[in-house]
Amino acid sequence: MKKTKTSILVIVLLFSIVCFSANAQFSKLKETGSKVTSKIDNKEEQSSNKQASTTENTTSSTNSVATGKIIHVANSGSNKNDGSKASPMKNIDKAIEKAVAGDKIYIAGGVYMGTFNCGYLQSDKAIQLYGSWDENFTKQDIKVHPTLFQPDNASAAAGRKALLLMEKEVGGTVIDNIVWDMGERNLYDPEDGFVEGIGGRLRLPTEPLQGFNSTVGEPCIAIRAGSMGGDVTIQNCVFVNGASFGIQIGQRSGKVTIKNNVFVANKMAAIEVFGTCAGSNQKKDMVSCCDVEIANNTILFSWSRLKDMMDMGYGIRIMTKCNYNIHHNIVGLSVMSGIDNSRFCKDDYVQLDNNILFGNKKGDLEYFPASNVELHLTVDQFEDLEFASVSGNKSEAIALPVNSIYLNAFISASYSEETNWDPNSAQNQWARAMGMNQQGTMSSSASMFMNKYPWKETLDLFGAYSGYGAQ
Repeated sequence: MKKTKTSILVIVLLFSIVCFSANAQFSKLKETGSKVTSKIDNKEEQSSNKQASTTENTTSSTNSVATGKIIHVANSGSNKNDGSKASPMKNIDKAIEKAVAGDKIYIAGGVYMGTFNCGYLQSDKAIQLYGSWDENFTKQDIKVHPTLFQPDNASAAAGRKALLLMEKEVGGTVIDNIVWDMGERNLYDPEDGFVEGIGGRLRLPTEPLQGFNSTVGEPCIAIRAGSMGGDVTIQNCVFVNGASFGIQIGQRSGKVTIKNNVFVANKMAAIEVFGTCAGSNQKKDMVSCCDVEIANNTILFSWSRLKDMMDMGYGIRIMTKCNYNIHHNIVGLSVMSGIDNSRFCKDDYVQLDNNILFGNKKGDLEYFPASNVELHLTVDQFEDLEFASVSGNKSEAIALPVNSIYLNAFISASYSEETNWDPNSAQNQWARAMGMNQQGTMSSSASMFMNKYPWKETLDLFGAYSGYGAQ
């Protein structure tokens, strides 16, 4: 069946690129009666040339000056290679092993799954991954030649981890221009929740199916609570079909920047960042561990934890012990709320400005001002919030290039249960007399739940709406 797309409106943000270059200049000094000549020994000259070469190869995707070497990765390479542009390595995980803090890893476009199809990447040090380079490593473009980390279902037999897992040193991490897709590793039902042209619903890790490996219930990118903290930047990426969060980060210190990404069809939440430093997490005297900036992301189709659609399903989760600056995002079509603030984060830790929210089934903001008080607010009610800043947010129907079949099925998604229980059956009468549980059966079904979204279509969301969302 031929897929059609429907257009919606999203924001375009222009980035300014700042490049730094240093040119060494040497001059001869002259004095009356004496002549001084400056000399550069061979070692110094070689060092200078090496640094200049490194600076020339620095990508403009980030405004930091290169501090280490560049390791190149391409499907056509070999892990025996030195990682130079002319002799790239083959696997991202092998390049991570080779790298030291400050090194950059450039990854050519193509599909990657890890060495021996392990299905994940793992690092105990800060890494800088720059994907979607052309085969000559001269141009970076996620729409033209995307780097796709997409393990298959066979990898779930052993590699049951987040697509990228970081647990220790993370300060200085940069993740840029990579598509993170769990759609091939997940297990989908062949019948339940089947949508013509899309496929069946996601089967949870507790729902095995003979002949296949069960779904791995881990995030696309996970930075565990035991990490040492520091600045982390995740930008210009796609997170699609995440079986448990797109990004989940527990951070001790520094700043987490999540900007200009596309999130589509992720379970529980697209983004969750929380503080892990020592100190109180009670609202009245909460400490702050780190700053979190979530800006210019396009976040769509965030799914619930279970197929009954009663728990979770947020675009962005405001957690605790962080200062949040959430601005210029598009957050729409969430099973629950577009933004969740139910963890009693301190109001003056939150800036919520200039976002577009639409089509979120339980409102635009889930807010708990006090225990046992649950509010589902729409944008027009934001003015009464006592956040550090809350202005310029809009709720409007915008046109975005999403898959129309997926959109229509999501809007009408439903859940049903059928119970077969007869309290007067001989078996249940006897069970009551013996003080035993009653016997019966229950079946449940969902018309749609976390069905696989076609990853290639997520790339159309970059630059779809000027000023807001991913550009």
